[in-house]
This record gives sequence, structure tokens and C-alpha cells, in this order.
Amino acid sequence: MLRRTQLPPWIAHALRAQRGPVPWSAVARGALAAGPLLLVAVVVGRTSLGVVAAIAAMLAGINDRPGSRRGSVRRLGVPAVVGAVGLFVGTVAGDRLGAVALTVVFAGLGLFAGGISAVGPVASASGTQLLVAAAIGAGMPLPESGWERALAYLGGALWLVLLRLVLPTPGSLVGDFRFDGERDAVAGVYDAVAELLDAVGSDRATARRAALTAALDHAQDALTGPRLRRYASSSAERRLHAQYAAALPLGEAATALAWAGEPVPARASQGPRRLAAAVRGNTHTGPLPAPSLPHARIRSRGGTPIAPALRALDDALLHAAEAFDRGRENRDLHTRRRTAGDLVRSVFGAGGREYGLRVALCFGAGAAIAQGLYRAQWYGQHEHWYWLPATAVFLVKPDLGPLVSRVLCRAAGTVLGALLFAGFAAVLPRPEGLIALVAVSGALIPVATRHFAAQTAVVTVLVLALVMVGGEPQAAVSRIGETLLACAIVLVVGHLPMPGQGGGGVRARLGAAGRAAYAYLDHVLSESGGAAHHGADARALRWTLRREAYRALAEARTAIALAAAELPALARHTEGADDVVATLERLVDTTTACAVHLDDSGRLTPWHLAQLNELLDELAEERDQIGLRMPHAPEVPLAG
Repeated sequence: MLRRTQLPPWIAHALRAQRGPVPWSAVARGALAAGPLLLVAVVVGRTSLGVVAAIAAMLAGINDRPGSRRGSVRRLGVPAVVGAVGLFVGTVAGDRLGAVALTVVFAGLGLFAGGISAVGPVASASGTQLLVAAAIGAGMPLPESGWERALAYLGGALWLVLLRLVLPTPGSLVGDFRFDGERDAVAGVYDAVAELLDAVGSDRATARRAALTAALDHAQDALTGPRLRRYASSSAERRLHAQYAAALPLGEAATALAWAGEPVPARASQGPRRLAAAVRGNTHTGPLPAPSLPHARIRSRGGTPIAPALRALDDALLHAAEAFDRGRENRDLHTRRRTAGDLVRSVFGAGGREYGLRVALCFGAGAAIAQGLYRAQWYGQHEHWYWLPATAVFLVKPDLGPLVSRVLCRAAGTVLGALLFAGFAAVLPRPEGLIALVAVSGALIPVATRHFAAQTAVVTVLVLALVMVGGEPQAAVSRIGETLLACAIVLVVGHLPMPGQGGGGVRARLGAAGRAAYAYLDHVLSESGGAAHHGADARALRWTLRREAYRALAEARTAIALAAAELPALARHTEGADDVVATLERLVDTTTACAVHLDDSGRLTPWHLAQLNELLDELAEERDQIGLRMPHAPEVPLAG
């Protein structure tokens, strides 16, 4: 019998690709973005500005992911504005500074961009565009001034934002055109609740609870995008806000049932599924299943009553039906603005410092080597030296995958893309054939983002076509050489020891998850034995803290999974982190079950308190084993 060989994690990750339906609306936007912009610029005789605008549209297209229209304004627009600033700074610095001074400036920009990238996804995309645009501004000689290039860059990105706001997407014609992404996201929450209820008592429950967290995160992001007015301004939007808020107690009750581990009747999930269909179709719910569970006699395997969770599920279902019928405005989306202290802690914490140093070294080294090669005429007739530092920026980003996986995919994708472009350039007419190639590549980007190598290949073809239309000679071979150099730089820098403990990014995420879990637990404990749990404000704050805890845990899980797929030299720095986050998840699940029990009886049982103390002791031991610093845990009364 042949034994199945398991690939090492760093190889397996490089071969893994995302799956899902083709995002046809994003494909259409990609086809209408960079290609038409370049065509208009060529027709009016401003080809170089068209190249800049098309590059901006391409970078915005990489960030064009599924979500709401309002959310896309921030997700695409903020990085575009930062990128325009980077292009201006890079142009001015490239014109006025020598090679050494320019390298120092680029290293400083890398330190800044790497630090702010620890704040969140939008900040990370902004830091990337800042550095890439700065490299293009300094390393792509164009006749226009810095401010003209910046305006062209901003215009190209905003063109894609406009397409995202104007063009319809599948399902957007149901109800209000503006809220297609929001409606689908809220419906996804109810579907996730139903799937969790179906999985209660099975080994699928943990994964379904994680899927519910992801659905809630997605809906929260979709509904909290930028707005002209502070609160929802239309009946359709107010209705969506009320429907989202009504899903939170359902999710809380389903989580408590999953924690108890006793299967529930199959019809328990029918109500959430009907609510999901009502949200998606913008219709009334119709009759919902009546409460039908024998609460008093049901007990879980561990001996604790699960009747409170069943009653909470029934109450939440009735509350949701009322919210759907009346559609009252619910202004609270259970999010809190991050304070200045939170932002400073992210930027200057262990994760921000470590990533900032690595970005600074990679970007500065890439710029220095690129300028040295350019001045030594290694490029021959090619005056564009931006490719090497810009490639290093993408390679050093941890949210694109583990380090070795990124390097392998980038190298393979660049070689494939350069060879493909060389073949296209030999047969396509110029410039019309190259413009068509840009449009086709832009349409392929939303599909190619499922795998980093495929995305790299498509982007390589697009950029090489752009710069050739702009007047650069065929540069496929040199781009392969520069990419391999960037891979070598990032591999070396990525394995250099940094000040402090290794795995700073993972430790920062674990610390944030621990603080959020403790804040949630502390709030629930403060409700025990008092009347605070009857107040709507206290319950709303509890849901906010629960959302923050689960979101922080999901982010920590993602960071740990990426770190585990690194080479052993890097992966060893985060060994044991998965045990800590697993215990934190159990602690938050137990806290949720305690909250549901408090709503039902007003006090916690000795069994609940014993469970909490046991988890806190286990967590303390695991933290000590990996040397993780976390705030002091709340004091839980001893059982009995």
C-alpha cells in the first residue's frame, strides 16, 4: 500500500488556491478601468498620464473585493489618496536627491508604512500603495511634474471607485439599488446562524461558529462604511440596520447552544433560514416556526441546563420577527471607534515595530540596488528602475501569505507573465493591441486574486503592456532578473533576527485578543447578581464587547495560520500560539453561555464559575510557556 506523503506547510500553502464563483461584476469593472483610461489618454496625446492613471486603477482593482458599495469607498479610496501622496513624494525625491539620500528617504517611508500597516487591512493597503507609488514616482521617468502625476493617479483610482458605485451587481435590483452588498452580508449572518444550529452537538460546531464570526465581521464592515450623514438616512437602510441588530441575540443563543454541545431539533434552524431569505429578497418573513422545545427537562452532557439557551433562541427569533415587521431604526451597529491610544499601540507595538523594520530594510535595499544597477547600465536602454523596490514591497507583506510561499509564487508568476507578454508583444499591433491586452488583464485581476502566482502573472502582463505603450522598450527578461533579486532580498531580510521576541505580529494579535476577551468577561461578571443585565444599554455594550472579542480572535487565528506555514526557522517563534488562541476561544464561548444564563436567571451557577476559573488557569499556564504578555485576568469568584 502506498503511503500518502504530506507536503511541508510552506509548500502546501504555495499550492493552495481560493475557490468560489466568478465575480462577474468585478470582472466588468476591471475591463472598464485601466484599458479605457489608457485609450483615452492615447487619443488625447497624454499617454504618460494615462499610464499613471491605469496603474492606479490596477492597484485599486487588486483591492476590489466583495462587499458593500459604501465600504468600497473606504477600501479603495483611502489607499488611492495615500498612493497619490506617495507618487508626489517619490517624484520630488527622485528629481532632487542623490542615490544615497533617496535610499534613506525610502527606508524611512518603509518604516512608516510598515508601522501603520499593523492598524488594519485598509491601513495595510494604504502603506503598500504609498511605497509602490513612491517607487514609481522616482523610478519611472515621465515628462509631467509631481502634482500632475499625483492627480492622474488619483483620477485613475477614483474612476474605479465610480464604477463600483454606479454599475449594478447581481441581486442589486432587488429593493434599494444602493444596498446590495449590505443586504447580502446581513442575510449571510442568518444563514450562518442556521448552519451553526444544524451543527450543534457535532464536530462541525467549532468551524460553524468561526463561520458565524466571519459573517458578522463582514456584515459589520458592510454597514459601517463612510456616510454623508451620521445615521441611516433611508427606510431601506434603517431596516437593514434593524435586521442586523436582530441577528446578534440569535447568534449569541446559537453560540451558547454550541458550547453546551447537546443537539437541537432540526426545525430550530428553519426560522433563521426564513429570515435570511426575507433579507435577501427584501420581503416579509411570513410565518416563523413557533417555540417548540421542552426547555425545563433538557440538560447538556456536562450537567448544566441548556434550557436558558433554548429560551434565548426562541426569544431572539420572536424579537427578529418583530424587528423585520416594524423595521425600526437601530443606530447601534455595536462598533466602537478606535482611540488614539489603540492606534499608537498598534503602530508601535511588537507587530508594528517588527514589520516596519523589515519593510524599511527591504524597500531601502531594493531602491539602493536598483539605482546601482541603473547607474551601472545593467538595464541597458531601460531607465525605469522602480520594479525591484516595488516588487520587494509586495513580497514583504505578510497578509499575502507566508514568506516562502510569497517568494515562490511571485517568482513563478513573474516568469510566466513575462514570457506571456513577450509572446503577445511579438504579434500584437501597437498601441491598440497592447491597450486591448491591458483591458483583458484588468478583467482577469478579480479572478487571479485567488492565487498570488496567478495575480502576479496577470499584473506582470498588464504593467509591461502599460510601460511599453508609454515608450519603454520590451523589458520582460530584465523584469525576471529584478524579481529574483527582490525575492533574494526579502528572503534574507525576512529571516534576519529583529529586536525583541520573534513572531511580533502574532504576539500582538494574541495580546489584542486577550484584552478583548478579558474586557468581555469582566463586563459579563459585573452583571452577575445585579439588575444591570436587564438594561438595554448594558446588553448593547455586551454585544459590542462580544463582537470585538470574536473579531480579535479571528484575526489572531489568521496570523497564526500564516506563521505556521513559514519555514521552521520562523515558525518556531510562534509555537504554542494556537493553543493560547484555542483556549481564548473557549473562554469567550463560555462567557457567552454565561451571559445567556444571566439573562435567564440573573446569576451564575457554581458550575459556570468553575468552568471560567479552569479556563483562566489553563490560559495562564499556556501564556507562561510561550512568554506572552497579557493584561491581568478578571477576578472570577470561586465556585461554591
